[in-house]
Amino acid sequence: MKKKFNPRIKARLRKNRQVLSKNIDNFFGWIKGAKLVELKECNTDEDPVRPELDNKFRTGFGRKIFGVEYKGEIHAVMCFAYTNEIPKSVEELEKLSTDAFLQTAMRDQTGGQIAIAYTVWSKKKGGGKLIVKEVFKKIKKSNHLNRLVTLSPLTEMATNFHERNGAKLIQINETTQNFEYKVM
Repeated sequence: MKKKFNPRIKARLRKNRQVLSKNIDNFFGWIKGAKLVELKECNTDEDPVRPELDNKFRTGFGRKIFGVEYKGEIHAVMCFAYTNEIPKSVEELEKLSTDAFLQTAMRDQTGGQIAIAYTVWSKKKGGGKLIVKEVFKKIKKSNHLNRLVTLSPLTEMATNFHERNGAKLIQINETTQNFEYKVM
């Protein structure tokens, strides 16, 4: 037995479906026009993971800051260090990135072979996932980077974020954990 809906109700349902679809497109529409940019500095007070690290640290030897920009505004930020080994702490990250930088300074001007993401945050829904994807593409295009590894805090939020984005846990340290994104 097929129920017949009042034509006014059918029209209202159809209109609500259209409005909902349009609102979802507007909500995530910014992602299509966003681009990855290298930053000279970032607002470290916005960093929920490692606000104690200043811009001098973030742009020191073998370290860079990337952001997702849309209409002149930064919506997500990710900080990296380039190393040849996987660090277990921020202190070790600083030593390994400086060492990798100095090892290559006299050779071909490229940093270490492993990109270590040590902090990521987003100001807009979808920004965290987008910056991971964009940086992942950049690393795949690079001819000296062969791994993307994180230096993440020991939190459930960090674990869930990286696992949802396809990373695999490779080690748990005293105060951090490392996840790896497959680069192929």
